[in-house]
Amino acid sequence: MSRLLRASILMVFLASCGGGSYEAPRDLENACSIVAERPQYFRAMRATERKWGIPVSVQMATIHQESKFIGNARTPHQFVLGIIPMGRQSSAYGYSQALDGTWEEYQEEQRARRARRDRIQDATDFMGWYMHQSNQRLGISKQDAQNQYLAYHEGRTGYARGSYNGKPWLVAVAQRVGQREALYRAQLASCRR
Repeated sequence: MSRLLRASILMVFLASCGGGSYEAPRDLENACSIVAERPQYFRAMRATERKWGIPVSVQMATIHQESKFIGNARTPHQFVLGIIPMGRQSSAYGYSQALDGTWEEYQEEQRARRARRDRIQDATDFMGWYMHQSNQRLGISKQDAQNQYLAYHEGRTGYARGSYNGKPWLVAVAQRVGQREALYRAQLASCRR
């Protein structure tokens, strides 16, 4: 074999081994299936529930809406004239779709400089931290997935101003997050038996 061919094969092999797997679990409609397929997700969410008091089902429903459990999810590119790329819609990245500025605030406040948005443990801890603050500052119940999602999406200041009221599409999305949370909660209760 030529050196070039061997080097190419080696590069393909190394590329296939490198990095984490960011694919979504197979059955996103079933919390038990997600937990069975990705037990590390459940461990991370349970740790966040113990630390911040945010139920696993609330975390799961929010992650489902934000990234569909895809660890390296990004917002779509924007295009001018339909063909010229102009960057992404926002800096949201990872399981939690945390924005750069909010993520940096979390890293600073929690002294978590090495935390990464594409690592499930860090992403769920970020969500717990954010939702705990929404509970403390805005009085949103930690079990209220719908309003926690609105504050998560709009920011606490936007939520306090009621900015979501001018966005019927967002209110509908938040309602679906609330419905999914109830579904996941019921499923988790049955699969733990």
